[in-house]
Amino acid sequence: MTQQQLAEKVGIKFQQIQKYETGMNRISASRLWDISEALSVPVAYFFEGMDGAEAAQAADAGQSALPGDILADKEALELVRSYYAIPETQRRRLFELARVLSDAAA
Repeated sequence: MTQQQLAEKVGIKFQQIQKYETGMNRISASRLWDISEALSVPVAYFFEGMDGAEAAQAADAGQSALPGDILADKEALELVRSYYAIPETQRRRLFELARVLSDAAA
């Protein structure tokens, strides 16, 4: 699959894929999910070969602990599917709102 094809499947410009590949931009968890879906691989594929300590460091330490398989929860899965059905610009706004609300609740 070319960068252009991957970008089209994920819904972004191929230049963004190039920035991810070179390490110029970090890949958010939601974008990693999009890429794994486009490539038909589990998200864990990107962490193969890492031991538990490395995988823990790869996770965002600032986040609160979540259940091991949060997407096994029906409501969480429905929320994720609904979230990705929203156009990207509105999705970013919703994400920022959720971030602010979660910071306020902490």
